[in-house]
Amino acid sequence: MHKVSDSIRSTHGQDGAIVLDIAQGKIYRLNRVGSRVLESLETGTSESEIADRISREFGVSHDIAENHTHEFIQQLQRTGLLG
Repeated sequence: MHKVSDSIRSTHGQDGAIVLDIAQGKIYRLNRVGSRVLESLETGTSESEIADRISREFGVSHDIAENHTHEFIQQLQRTGLLG
């Protein structure tokens, strides 16, 4: 299970999210899909459940949702947004 870093503050809206990493002093902008992934991680949702949700909500195949969700989570880890 992935955990969002304690230094992350985020606000989610209709068009995506703004994410502030107070430890690194960086701001990130996420599109709607990225926002949904981060929001799901903040509530403790598993990677496979997130992919299922993305597939249904955005009308993409499960394989594509699974691959893109995994890649995005890896990117969040590389930037230090996940602990």
